[in-house]
Amino acid sequence: MRDSIVRLEKAAKAFATPEGHTVTALDAIDLDVSRNEFLTLLGPSGCGKTTLLQAISGFVELDAGRILIDGEDITDRPPYRRPVNTVFQNYALFPHMTVGENTAYALEVAGVAKAERTKRVADALRMVGLQGMEGRKPRQLSGGQQQRVALARAIIARPKLLLLDEPLSALDKNLRQAMQIELKTLQHELGISFIFVTHDQQEALTMSDRVAVLSGGRIQQLDTPRAIYDQPKNSFVATFVGASNLFEGEAIGGQLLTADGLSITHAKVQTTGTATALIRPEQFFIAQPDDAAPSLDVDLEQIVFVGSTFELFGRTAAGRRVIAEIPATRRNLVGEIEQSRRARLAYDPAAVHLIPAEAA
Repeated sequence: MRDSIVRLEKAAKAFATPEGHTVTALDAIDLDVSRNEFLTLLGPSGCGKTTLLQAISGFVELDAGRILIDGEDITDRPPYRRPVNTVFQNYALFPHMTVGENTAYALEVAGVAKAERTKRVADALRMVGLQGMEGRKPRQLSGGQQQRVALARAIIARPKLLLLDEPLSALDKNLRQAMQIELKTLQHELGISFIFVTHDQQEALTMSDRVAVLSGGRIQQLDTPRAIYDQPKNSFVATFVGASNLFEGEAIGGQLLTADGLSITHAKVQTTGTATALIRPEQFFIAQPDDAAPSLDVDLEQIVFVGSTFELFGRTAAGRRVIAEIPATRRNLVGEIEQSRRARLAYDPAAVHLIPAEAA
């Protein structure tokens, strides 16, 4: 990548287990992170995302490969000599220090003059919305405020790169959503790259310029949030990022024929051979008698109201599970099928995404 701030080349790391086995955490990963980019590492526990973050920060030593930051090979540099800062999940604030002292700690260690420290602390706290709280102790702050102190402490040293290891996981839902927007805004204001680790798909889609989905120590897909969701490259990405309905079968012209007798209409008429069709739950709608759109007939097992939508869980005649999401504005139609417990779920063929067999 022409303007990358971070580059990993064939980064590999394995760990020994107590049973005498070896677990591959990073499997020869290549990765470029652009300047001023918000990149999220997304995946389940054990996929390698935290190991990758720790390798960049220097807390994990690679078995093979190298890491470059701003064109310099920093593979063998200790953490304190790397131009990065990390915000941890537990904030790691010093309880005996005030907000101002916590924020200024890195500058004090570096020998920055007091007047300069005071100015930069005020600037950092202003950026995270904590101006005037310099004298408080961490125990006098809410979880969201403690998170902001951790951010201020990380950005005050003006790193080239900020690493965030699931920093929002301890916050309640409303505060977490608010902090997602604040973090993205702060990243643009600072003009530096963020690498963010999470297992929360919504968080990744909300905040990121690009998302790297990991599994088994490998990057399964690196793309924009919209492409990750709408055009997953394999079945793992399709099922991990958002709810999904997957139909495995044989693509012939504009149809995908499944072994249990379903025919899924799609727009990629040139595709032939074994493939998997993806239909997201929100792409279904309740068909009316005069609707000509392709559809699936399902027997409903459960209808769940979640505020803005109704979630429909049903099965086809062959027993295949189907999930649909219907907007709450269509509650009159949902009321009709609630009585019969049957629904004809229609979809737009252009919304169907085909995953080739070798990728699936």
